[in-house]
Amino acid sequence: MSVPSPTGLTARAAAPGRRPEGAELELLIDFLEFIDGGGGLALSDLLDRVLLKARRLTDAEAGSIFVVRGRGKNRYLESGSLQNDAVDLTAQRLRLPLGASSIVGHVASTGETLFIDDLTDVRAHGFVFNANVGKQLKYVSRTMLAFPLVNDRGVVVAVVQLINRRPAGSREPLPFEGRHAALIAPVNHFAGRAIERAATTEAILLKNKRMREQSRTIARLQAETEDAFLLSIQLLAKAAELYDEVTGNHIVRVNEYSYALAMRLGRPRAWCDEIRYSAQLHDVGKMSVDAAILKKKGKLTEEEWREMRQHPIYGYEILKTSPRLGMAADIARGHHEKWDGTGYPAGLKGEEIPLSARIVALADVYDALRSSRPYKPGLSHAEACRIILVGDERIDPMRHFDPHLLTAFAAGQEEMGRIWDSLQDLPSSA
Repeated sequence: MSVPSPTGLTARAAAPGRRPEGAELELLIDFLEFIDGGGGLALSDLLDRVLLKARRLTDAEAGSIFVVRGRGKNRYLESGSLQNDAVDLTAQRLRLPLGASSIVGHVASTGETLFIDDLTDVRAHGFVFNANVGKQLKYVSRTMLAFPLVNDRGVVVAVVQLINRRPAGSREPLPFEGRHAALIAPVNHFAGRAIERAATTEAILLKNKRMREQSRTIARLQAETEDAFLLSIQLLAKAAELYDEVTGNHIVRVNEYSYALAMRLGRPRAWCDEIRYSAQLHDVGKMSVDAAILKKKGKLTEEEWREMRQHPIYGYEILKTSPRLGMAADIARGHHEKWDGTGYPAGLKGEEIPLSARIVALADVYDALRSSRPYKPGLSHAEACRIILVGDERIDPMRHFDPHLLTAFAAGQEEMGRIWDSLQDLPSSA
């Protein structure tokens, strides 16, 4: 049976063939045992296993696996394994978009299995197939079987491309047959779940590695002089802003606002000095958030928003390793909590929120209101103070802020304005 694909290419459908029997059944069982035994493998090793066994199962001379990366509209395909018995290969990291332009992108976006008997004809039907690599290697790809690997929710997590079926004794590549779909079907979900687990584990390990490296950087600060210590944490705070929308003197202003509010609350001078350099590290956890989420234009998805809400925890985990940055760790974890308990990440209420975090939360809001963003103009000092003290459709001061802190802000609002005026961002050069 044949079906026309959305591109107009006639590709034989993945109709069920005969059930695997004899040697093929043994191959299939061996495949499942092989993958099951690789539960502790790194993702790259697991992909190599899956591709090698899929090729043996179908007599494919060559093949590749592309893994779906990213989230939502930011998803893309990244090559994870490339094999060819006929020529020596140098591994290349390739990225492709999801969509109908490429064979692998079409399979990833539709979940379809494609049998293509003549790869030299796909361009005429809308697919892009890069034959340059084959030309460089003097290798011609003729036939292909491309199929998705899915997780237990039916979501495509990877795409396998098998090239040039060449059984023993065959001089020319043969088309893949319908029976191969029956062989692949039991493999699909099993291998897909294994790859998803390995990819998740890899992402966690990479994130933990980054956090350990950042923690070691913090630990080294303890042995440095005071000037070097202050310079280093300023550089760390700047690094946290690299992919975020805030720029310029934002972190310096938040330091100074926080110091001024702490002094007005009558805190000891040493405590005020500590919040003056700790406040700038409030968003250091954003270094561990996917840059694509931080830079995304428009509304975040629910999953992306959950990841964004983890940045206070990431920041706390980075900073808690240094006793000297204990206040900074409290600020990082608590600066999105609200007085009435409706904040995140822990829903702390009232004085459960460290005072340092309550102060920085208010200082950060004042600076955000004053600052221009691509999606909003900056407000005047008077308008920003009115919103903080009276409220608007987004901010309810009596629910969001410590009442004693609001009193201190009201009494010192002119000083907040002077800090803003003295630390204005320089205009960017055209």
